[in-house]
Amino acid sequence: MAEKIKVQRVQTGVRIEKRMLKVLKALAEVHDITLGDLLEAIVLHSFEGKSPFHDDGLEKIAALKQIYGMDYDATASHNFVEEDEQDLE
Repeated sequence: MAEKIKVQRVQTGVRIEKRMLKVLKALAEVHDITLGDLLEAIVLHSFEGKSPFHDDGLEKIAALKQIYGMDYDATASHNFVEEDEQDLE
């Protein structure tokens, strides 16, 4: 059994794209964990250059993305524009 690591968690007001948040919340629900626990796992895996999801998890994510209309992928990460900003252009 792995050794427990004491941590101090803080509440944060992170802004995130709405459809992405819906997918993340649903994915956390599928795994019966909190959104915070899911995000911590994703970040820890990413920091080590590992994927936090296997094939079955990626299939669930693809289905959830379709359900919630998340019609973009990682290439979109630097192209997000707030709706207000887009209207000004």
